[in-house]
Amino acid sequence: MEKYKLGDIATVEISGVDKKMKDGEKEIRLCNFVDVYYNWAITTARYDTFMFASANPNEISKFQLKKGQVALTKDSETRDDIGIPTYIADDFDDVILGYHCALITPNKTILDGRYLNALLHTDYAKKYFACNASGSGQRYALSVEALNSFPVPIIPLSEQERIGEIFSALDKKIELNRQINQNLEAMAKQLYDYWFVQFDFPDEKGKPYKSSGGKMVWNETLKREIPKDWDVRTIKDFMRIFTGKKDVSKAIPGEYKFFSCAPEPITSNEYLYDGYAILVSGNGSYTGRVSFYKGKFDLYQRTYACVLDENSHDISFYYYTLKYLFQPIYSGGRHGSSIPYIVLGDLADFNFAYNVKVKELFINTVKSMFDEQLSKQREIEELIKQRDKLLPLLMNGQVSVNSDLSLG
Repeated sequence: MEKYKLGDIATVEISGVDKKMKDGEKEIRLCNFVDVYYNWAITTARYDTFMFASANPNEISKFQLKKGQVALTKDSETRDDIGIPTYIADDFDDVILGYHCALITPNKTILDGRYLNALLHTDYAKKYFACNASGSGQRYALSVEALNSFPVPIIPLSEQERIGEIFSALDKKIELNRQINQNLEAMAKQLYDYWFVQFDFPDEKGKPYKSSGGKMVWNETLKREIPKDWDVRTIKDFMRIFTGKKDVSKAIPGEYKFFSCAPEPITSNEYLYDGYAILVSGNGSYTGRVSFYKGKFDLYQRTYACVLDENSHDISFYYYTLKYLFQPIYSGGRHGSSIPYIVLGDLADFNFAYNVKVKELFINTVKSMFDEQLSKQREIEELIKQRDKLLPLLMNGQVSVNSDLSLG
C-alpha cells in the first residue's frame, strides 16, 4: 500500500480564531475544540449548538467549514486529546473552525475526507500523533510540520469512498437517535414546565390548575407561590447520593462506562453501581450538568450519582426536576474561583415543590417517552461499539469493503 505525506495530498491550516466578539469583525458561529473532540462528524443538525464569535475576512476564507474537510484537535493538556478528528459532512455559510484545531482540505482526486477521518481515528494515527507531539507537562501540540508529514496509506478512491459510506451510515443512525432523544426531551420539558413551574397541572375537572383559579399560597422557602396542599421537599428525601472513588487518570479502560465531568464518559474495567442513576457533574466547565444512565458504571470522585433503591420507575420525575430546576441554577458552579464546583450538600438539599398525585400522573404520562430515550441511548452505545470494532478491520483490510456488512 503506497503512502503519501498528508501535506502532499491535502492542505492543512491551523486556526487561531478565538471565542471573542471583536469590533469591526463579522459575527459567525464557532465550531470549537469540544465540538471536534466529541463528534465523529459535523452536520447541519449541530448548527444551533455552535457558540457565537467573530472573525475577519481572511479567517472566514481560511476556516469556513465545507463538506469533505476534516477538522482535528491540535493541542491540549494531554497527549491523548490531540489528533482527534471529525468529518465535515455539510457545507456551512457562517461556521468557522476555532483555535486549538486544524482544518484539513483533501485533494478530492486522491483522498476522500471520510476515509481520512476514519484513518485518523485508528490506533495507527493515534500512535503517530502521540510520538510527534511537542511539549511536556502543561500542554502538548502538533506542529504544521508534524501534521503535513503524517503518512497516509492510499487505496483506490472507490474503496476509500466505500469505507467512508459505511462509517457515514453508522454515524447517520447515531445522529438520528440523538435527534429523536432531543425531541423527546423537549416534549417532556414542556410538560414538566407546565405542571411544576407554571403549576397548570390538570385539576380535578381536568382543567389547568393555576389558570383556572386554583388556590396558591406563598412559600417562604422557595420565595414564590405554590399550589395549596403542595409541599416543599429536597432531593435527599427520596434519593441516595454518592460519588466516585478515583480520579480520571486512575481509570483503567474496560467494558464499563466511567462518568466524569467531561461531556462524554470514558471507560473503566470495574463498576461502582448497576441500575438507574441520575448523574450530576461536580466541577469544571460542565459543573451542574445533569444526565441519566441505566447499567453498570464507574464514577469520578467529583461526579455525583443519585439513585432510588425502590420504585426505580420514579426516576424520570427526579431526572426532570434536576435537569430543569437544579441545572439552570447550579450550572457553572456555586463555589470556587479558578475551578468552579458544587458540593454534595448543594444537590442533597435542593428544594422543589412537590405533590405525590401530580408526580405519579407525570411519571405515567412521560413513561413511554423516558423508556424510548433509554432505548435510543442503548442503540447509540451499540452503534458506537459496532463502529469501533469495524474500524480497525476495515482499515487493516481484514474485512473487504465489498462485503455485505449489515448496519441493522
